[in-house]
Amino acid sequence: MPLIPPIMEINRLIKTQLIADLSNLGKVVMLYGPRQAGKTTLSKQVIQEMDLKTLMVNADQSKYLEVLSSRDLGKLRSLVAGYELLFIDEGQRIPEIGINLKILHDELPELKILVTGSSSFLLSGRVSESLAGRKKIYTLLPVSMQELGGINNAFELNDQLEDRLIFGSYPEVINIVNSSAREEYLHDISSSFIFKDILELEMIKYPLKIRDLLRLLAYQTGSQVSIHELGNKLGLNRDTVERYLFLLEQSFVIFKLPAFSHNPRKEISKSQKYYFYDTGIRNILIGNMKPLSERNDTGALWENFIIAERRKYLLYNQKNANGYFWRTYAGTEIDYVEERMTDFFAYEIKSGRSKKRIPVSWSEGYGSNYQIINRENYLDFIL
Repeated sequence: MPLIPPIMEINRLIKTQLIADLSNLGKVVMLYGPRQAGKTTLSKQVIQEMDLKTLMVNADQSKYLEVLSSRDLGKLRSLVAGYELLFIDEGQRIPEIGINLKILHDELPELKILVTGSSSFLLSGRVSESLAGRKKIYTLLPVSMQELGGINNAFELNDQLEDRLIFGSYPEVINIVNSSAREEYLHDISSSFIFKDILELEMIKYPLKIRDLLRLLAYQTGSQVSIHELGNKLGLNRDTVERYLFLLEQSFVIFKLPAFSHNPRKEISKSQKYYFYDTGIRNILIGNMKPLSERNDTGALWENFIIAERRKYLLYNQKNANGYFWRTYAGTEIDYVEERMTDFFAYEIKSGRSKKRIPVSWSEGYGSNYQIINRENYLDFIL
């Protein structure tokens, strides 16, 4: 397998737009995403290419906290005097960050501002009101296959495919060659980083239940999830389960695929599936890092991978589409449905070859846009 260049050499797809917005938009640019996804690395690339005099603020450093939470224009002006760009890393840790960014934006309009944050529910909750109309938000997820396609051809991407399915695509994982070192890194992420924001800033009564919840979701990848059933297994009430699911979504660990239905008498409408943004996290949670030839969940893993990569593709290429799964009460099902404007596109996601035909009940209700996504054509779907 060819060695993948360091993550500094992988072109993150939103970098060009980040530079353009910082240069011309006149808004605070905010970069969200899970921890360890490469937000700081990308920000430093942007800063280097813009070549502006930059104040780089780490929100863990107490000397900045008092000033950036002061609401004092004099103190803020003194901090950024002489700088063209202000970069704040992990901005959600600064109290009253929103109102202070508003003061900087309104009173020092020539100052360009870039802020990163690990969890959207933390940072956006503090800035949404204060920065209404003054911010542009981007999300950075683990490296996409489309981004890897910038340095690898189709043969090389296929050669790396099993690694991506088993170990995922966090930047550090991609650069680690040794499998045991990859597992150790994923253990670190799954045991600390992905829970850090939730446990630090949310009143979680049963923190261990969050990990148990994630394990249950990992085992149910590709299947409909019952909130009631999850609550019974965890010993939690429905409201608590829903709150934990929401926090995990906002922390970019999982995402929800709701049921698609325009005919609630025949089609399931009040159900959902959950997938992981990164298959490596999913696998490490259930302790299964075996190769595909030794697994019994390859189909579910493939489905998770394809839908997550498609989600990245739509996000980074600014494509407007809503994703769903579709199932009738009679048991007919389609893995993935995209709604684009007024058109519907159905996809059956199979790890092996399949000649499954379009369900009659789908074609009669929604048209003939139907495609099987397998290993022979998946790159066309996610690149």
